[in-house]
Amino acid sequence: MTIKLIGFPVSGNILRVTMTLKELGLPYEFEVPANLQAIKTDDYLANKHPFGKIPVLIDGDFTINESRAICNYLASKYQGKHNDTILIPTDVHKAGLVSQCISYESFYYNPPIFKLVQQEIAAKKFHNKDPDQEVIKQAREELAKVLDVYEKILEGKEYLNGEFSLADLFHAPSTHYIYNIEAHSELWDSRPN
Repeated sequence: MTIKLIGFPVSGNILRVTMTLKELGLPYEFEVPANLQAIKTDDYLANKHPFGKIPVLIDGDFTINESRAICNYLASKYQGKHNDTILIPTDVHKAGLVSQCISYESFYYNPPIFKLVQQEIAAKKFHNKDPDQEVIKQAREELAKVLDVYEKILEGKEYLNGEFSLADLFHAPSTHYIYNIEAHSELWDSRPN
């Protein structure tokens, strides 16, 4: 049975899941809800996501939501089965370090970069508002501090744990959106690691 992913293609959370599916070599079907109201119906809330959010992944008779949980599930079930990609090492210590870096992404990296995404992309496109320059300034300052720590973590290595993992993949979607805005790319370009 084919894996089905429900969500909106422009979502960073969807990108996180599609990148994981592609890294693991997994075929999937993509289902785009008709509109935002479609993910607020009683059926959707009861059977897919109790908070009316995306993404939702259906794998046979198993349904799971929340992008990081979905990616962990996919790696745990499928890594090494369709190709040789390993996103969560089998060594307990290495796996613990991947989880540690996933926590860094969730609690330190994602909050300021999400503020930038909301201001630089979502404000105009989805809310017909001008970006709040004060929020952008504050988010850049927060992100710069986080990237200074990452600069130290990445010293002498290409990936957070030395080998590509789910932790590295989790950083990609939001980074992609903000890095491609010329005014912000220097936050990364000014740090060689």
